[in-house]
Amino acid sequence: MKRIIIAIDGYSSTGKSTLAKKIAKQLGYIYVDTGAMYRAVSLYAYEKGYIDKNSFKVDKLISDLDHINLEFKYNDALGYSEIYLNKKNIEQDIRTLKISNFVSKVAAIPEVRRKLVEQQQVMGLERGIVMDGRDIGTVVFPEAELKIFMTASAEKRAQRRYKEMIDNGNDVTYESVLENVNSRDLLDTTRSDSPLIKAQDAIEVDNSGLNVNETFDSVYQQVKREIS
Repeated sequence: MKRIIIAIDGYSSTGKSTLAKKIAKQLGYIYVDTGAMYRAVSLYAYEKGYIDKNSFKVDKLISDLDHINLEFKYNDALGYSEIYLNKKNIEQDIRTLKISNFVSKVAAIPEVRRKLVEQQQVMGLERGIVMDGRDIGTVVFPEAELKIFMTASAEKRAQRRYKEMIDNGNDVTYESVLENVNSRDLLDTTRSDSPLIKAQDAIEVDNSGLNVNETFDSVYQQVKREIS
């Protein structure tokens, strides 16, 4: 079977990462969670005091980009890779609602996007990779052999995100999660640099009424057709 690049784009909390992990594991491909990369930069900015709910010192973050080192390390026990920021495992730290509220603002900075896109493109040089995010099929890998665009209703996505956060011990309300989902949708689709759009040759998958396994089965049929 040929080795390809699989680009999975779409709205927040549509299960892109879960789907990408399952496909990568099934194929023995490398999985890259680009959303985690933007979350990591957001965490860095927050911990440095560059961003909070009232202000964003963009110039400070831009001047510090060379001091941000991101790595993915495979965790045998979990069966997928976790992200490290300057040698520290931050996989759980970046999944809070607090950091989620900053991600779209940080991701809208052209200098941040350029830095991370360059790293992502290097990761895909050998192909055999599954990457999910917002602009994988349009900017990072416009030549990807298979492009999937994930969507679902805002309410369904908020329900999923709320359950995930509660299960992880976060003290949040459904209303606050729904507000975050809608806010991120607006920022992601209206930013001037690489807005969230569906690539012309992407296959759209609305999984509002599908569970994890049904979503995987639907997409994996497309994968098998492409690699055979």
